[in-house]
Amino acid sequence: MRTTTSPSTPAISGRWRRTAASALGTAALVLAGLGTAAHASAAPATPAPAAPAAPAAPAKVTWTATPCATPKHQGDLVCHSFRVTGGTTAFQKERAAETGKAARVTPKAAAASPTGYGPSDLQDAYGLTDAAAAGGSGETLAIVDAYDDPNAAADLAKYRSYYGLPACTVAGGCFKKVSQSGSTTSLPTADSGWAEEESLDLDMASAVCPLCKILLVEATSSSMANLGKAVNEAVALGAKFVSNSYGGSESASDTSYDTSYFKHPGVAITVSAGDEGYGAEYPAASRYVTSVGGTALSASSTTRGWTEKVWNTSSTEGTGSGCSAYDTKPTWQTDTGCAKRTVSDVSAVADPATGVSVYDSYGVTAGWYTFGGTSASAPIIAAVYALAGTPGSSDYPASYPYADPSALNDVTTGSNGTCSSTAAYLCTARSGYDGPTGLGTPQGTGAFTG
Repeated sequence: MRTTTSPSTPAISGRWRRTAASALGTAALVLAGLGTAAHASAAPATPAPAAPAAPAAPAKVTWTATPCATPKHQGDLVCHSFRVTGGTTAFQKERAAETGKAARVTPKAAAASPTGYGPSDLQDAYGLTDAAAAGGSGETLAIVDAYDDPNAAADLAKYRSYYGLPACTVAGGCFKKVSQSGSTTSLPTADSGWAEEESLDLDMASAVCPLCKILLVEATSSSMANLGKAVNEAVALGAKFVSNSYGGSESASDTSYDTSYFKHPGVAITVSAGDEGYGAEYPAASRYVTSVGGTALSASSTTRGWTEKVWNTSSTEGTGSGCSAYDTKPTWQTDTGCAKRTVSDVSAVADPATGVSVYDSYGVTAGWYTFGGTSASAPIIAAVYALAGTPGSSDYPASYPYADPSALNDVTTGSNGTCSSTAAYLCTARSGYDGPTGLGTPQGTGAFTG
């Protein structure tokens, strides 16, 4: 597993800046008055106090790829998640700025309380607070992953209880876990690495669409054939929204996988774009799915209250993007830099330094962790689709954002690698469509309905 360090220091909120400025101004006036009084009384000079020490620089954020980011067998697909192991995350810095207290440092093991963004942060950042309070009821959002997480239901209950979200239990008919064949009793082999991925996916679905029913479909292994069968099972069981946070190298077989596993009109299927920087992966490159890139999300003093840029840590780590070598370009994509399918379509938070809070207990110390990777952004976007409502029965919902790009937050800064100067938008953000962030990030649900 690779470990990464980020020097990212997100902007603090405008409210804290104003408070700090006011306090400094008051202090300056008091000091000025004291200086005048001392001069009038001609008091003996005293040595000037030593200048206060400069505050320590925020601890750099470190993270490691989760075990499922390494394939078990040749041809297996990998998950797109990272777990933060140290430093001070964006969430901690922003809370410290609001309270005036020193920012805590994320422990290497599980924390007793969240150290990443929670539901209210994500809903606020993406203009979804009202929609999340009223939308998604009755909709089934499916999460497709490999192997079994024995603690999925219990960990999901911990997350939802902590944040005050409605309970989503098996007994209540809200949560269901099945194998790729639909069995609730004959489940795949348990795997702690993929269990982390499943916790991340379930928690992000809950954070954005608290009223959705959640269906977890666990594939027997992380092969495309088994994960594809799990996608088909999710649709067969009635899910109109299916999130996939995995991928791998493209191959000549992809076009057959398209028709076998991802060609489901009337179903919004989201796929993470990948975490290795510039370059297209499959199934994000499928013409039938919504490919989801990743951003760094930080609080700001803008009207929106948040700002985003392309997630990129190094030349080998950051959101994926690029041209498919095999998949035909869908009719709704009109960019000219790729003759075939272009990745991505839309995006959401993925930078581990500005990561999301997750509760996990299987194979690790039970507690709160902060995660990043485009494994976070894919279920977030699937949940936004669910808030927007059931797609048209003959639609491919990947086309929806292209019909109303003004209903998205346009991400215009950052890059995820090096690409052709004649098609720089494939790896560099700009106004309008670009590869790393697609058309942008959610600004309400308007761009995700037909």
